[in-house]
Amino acid sequence: MKSMKVPKRYLIVLLTFVSTCVCYIERVGFSIAYTVAADAAGINQSSKGTILSTFYYGYACSQVPGGWAAQKIGGRQVLLLSFVLWSSTCFLVPLDPNRVTILVVARLLVGVAQGFIFPSIHTVLAQWVPPHERSRSVSLTTSGMYLGAAMGMLVLPSLVKFRGPQSVFIAEAALGVIWSFFWFKYATDPPRSEHQKATATGFGESLLPTKASQKIKVENGGTTARTSEIPWKRILASRPVWAIVVNNFTFHYALYVLMNWLPTYFELGLQLSLQEMGSSKMLPYFNMFIFSNIGGVLADHLITKRIMSVTKTRKFLNTVGFIVSSLALMALPIFRTSAGAIFCSSVALGFLALGRAGFAVNHMDIAPKYAGIVMGVSNTAGTLAGIIGVDMTGKLLEAAKAEYSDLSSPESWRTVFVIPGLLCVFSSFIFLLFSTGERIFD
Repeated sequence: MKSMKVPKRYLIVLLTFVSTCVCYIERVGFSIAYTVAADAAGINQSSKGTILSTFYYGYACSQVPGGWAAQKIGGRQVLLLSFVLWSSTCFLVPLDPNRVTILVVARLLVGVAQGFIFPSIHTVLAQWVPPHERSRSVSLTTSGMYLGAAMGMLVLPSLVKFRGPQSVFIAEAALGVIWSFFWFKYATDPPRSEHQKATATGFGESLLPTKASQKIKVENGGTTARTSEIPWKRILASRPVWAIVVNNFTFHYALYVLMNWLPTYFELGLQLSLQEMGSSKMLPYFNMFIFSNIGGVLADHLITKRIMSVTKTRKFLNTVGFIVSSLALMALPIFRTSAGAIFCSSVALGFLALGRAGFAVNHMDIAPKYAGIVMGVSNTAGTLAGIIGVDMTGKLLEAAKAEYSDLSSPESWRTVFVIPGLLCVFSSFIFLLFSTGERIFD
């Protein structure tokens, strides 16, 4: 590191990028492997939706505790513990659709463990990354989700075909263990001497975990007690926080519905085989990876060049991303070819990712010291979206199957995609009305 003269924060950002990539390989991998195993066992769509949504119940339970733990213990330590827990669960639990209880418990455990990841990452990045690098750093880190999903869609169907569904769990566990080793070896807390203006700039020393009551020196040589109280009431009553929460809900509703049901839409709605689609099936997620980083670089450029204020930049990117995505989502069932479906889903997911340069980075704009806490609150809403959206989609499809006899007609899928499309329009207006780029929590 010293010989290359690469700032340590770049390594930290790179490792957090890889962590989100691995996590989403796991999530996409489960939906692919379980879909194959469940279809072979004759499991209906409603039951599939229930199992696929189980992960999000555990995920929801640990979002706010994850933010609290990262604030008190340290994001670095909590992130490592999370990876060890979910990797161990993937390695130990068999994938058998008929053993429902074991599968439900396993998905709950993986959900709880992964629920600590994003609050921990936001705490780590708030410590390491200066304000003028936040947009692109957060965008790069979160873009790992989409690259992981793209890689999963490209590679894992073939792995399932040749090695069976259980092989996906083993591969995911191995990736988790490898990442844990590198994080344990290279990740550290930022040196307290590195950020001399931490309090003024909102990152670094002032954001390191502190005890509830810690003595510090004052000018006359005495000491005073410093408390680290989390302003829960102010956070939960803040309109800018709720603007983030609403948009996080919508983003994850659309993302999780597509992530969990797009394989079913290709196979049953369009009568396409995932194995025969080749690399095209990864394009929606790869597009998210590209647009997420475009959004981050563009946001930092607009802010640092003073083309727009932080507030206007966040609102502009969030609005453009969500409105374009809504149009693509509602148009998706109209296209009945592989190329058309890939194009619409790529536009929808790509512009959703662009919108993350608006609402997602806003956590650290308004509350850099409590970024993990605010992320935990908003990601709880995002997780509820997964529970509601994934499970409800299964029920909608089961009802559509009863009405239309199968799921090959566009009418069977129209409601599935219109709901997130309308949510995108609604949440973009909420963000325009109530969000801010100003720091409101010290």
